Amino acid sequence: MEIHVVQKGDTLWQLSRRYGVSINDIAGANQLADLNLLIIGQSLVIPTPMQYHIVQPGESLWAIANRYGISLQELVDANRISSPSLIYPGQRLVIPRKRKPTIEANAYIEITGPAGAQIVNQVGEYLTYLSPFSYRAKADGTMVPFNDTELLQATRSNRDAPLMTITNFGEGGFNSELAHAILADTQIQNQLIGNLLNVMKSKGYFGLNIDFEYVLPGDRNLYNQFIERVAGRLHQEGYSVSSALAPKLSDEQKGLLYEAHDYAFHGRVLDFVVLMTYEWGWSGGPPMAVAPINQVRKVLDFAVTQIPRNKIMMGMPLYGYDWTLPYVAGGKWAPTISPQEALRRAMIHRVSIQYDPVAQSPFFYYVDAQGQNHVVWFEDARSVQVKFDTVKQYNLRGVSYWVLGNPFPQNWLLLADNFQIKKYVG
Repeated sequence: MEIHVVQKGDTLWQLSRRYGVSINDIAGANQLADLNLLIIGQSLVIPTPMQYHIVQPGESLWAIANRYGISLQELVDANRISSPSLIYPGQRLVIPRKRKPTIEANAYIEITGPAGAQIVNQVGEYLTYLSPFSYRAKADGTMVPFNDTELLQATRSNRDAPLMTITNFGEGGFNSELAHAILADTQIQNQLIGNLLNVMKSKGYFGLNIDFEYVLPGDRNLYNQFIERVAGRLHQEGYSVSSALAPKLSDEQKGLLYEAHDYAFHGRVLDFVVLMTYEWGWSGGPPMAVAPINQVRKVLDFAVTQIPRNKIMMGMPLYGYDWTLPYVAGGKWAPTISPQEALRRAMIHRVSIQYDPVAQSPFFYYVDAQGQNHVVWFEDARSVQVKFDTVKQYNLRGVSYWVLGNPFPQNWLLLADNFQIKKYVG
């Protein structure tokens, strides 16, 4: 896949000639609704038969080789370049293909029934795990029933390993007191573990993902003990056990979301962890990128000092937000939108897409029919490619998506272009 950022005057016909692929191939890869309408700043994935790079102003051969993980000599030889200094903007270079690294990919899904199964069937080939969200623990060690039948059928069809997700979700959100009731009583924990095993065995789950959030800071040790108890019991039965962790910058980071999440302990006891590296820009907060890469890398810089790299799954969002301006704290919350919906809104309002070079994320402004100003931050091919490059640079176990159901075709094509996805199910 080649990524092309639409410039003024670009047409699909011109791009098909430039890259040597058909208009239908470009339109299909990007699921373009209108073949005659492109937006300046829109990023397109181009399914080229070979991998190319278009030289940008100021780029050097060394920088280009480093980007694609090849040697300078390999790049010179592939393009028969007599002098590395004699390249120019707009020149198309052949990038020799290297063997793709193998990673794992997880995705959470909230949509159940036939609709959820259809989504899994669309993207399941790109996943190692599927995590239906969620079974909800109750204060007595029982669980709220969860309709996962069709989702589990779809995982089997796509050779995805299903992870049972257990949460302390109750009364409209993650509940600190509910978590405490479970963590403070070993008998309740034993009851919960027994119920977990019964469901996992009867439904064919591959492993368990523990997503306890907003755990009271004073319950940190109790949470660690619970994690160890669950892992010990489930490992005996041959199940994998993982957890979801808030994006921390230090072990002493304050805040209800962070303090009880002990990176080092989870990294030592569990098979892997999902770092929830998203929601810097969130529905009720001020407009900004959902997963700015500069902030994501700060989390990773801390995480790799506490957790083995081969146990870290980096979180990635499949969504963005549309904020009404001016932003007012406590005011109207921004609705969640998919990357495809973001592009649709940019097209409707005929506005250009901008790109933040620090956050490495796209955004745009528009005015709605009522004259109200908006700003949209979302993900595109460029922003996910930067995240995939980060996974390679940090040598991580893989990626974990929140959440399926937000159409983003470019992500899956780029994921397959960058990595070989590990499958545990035959």
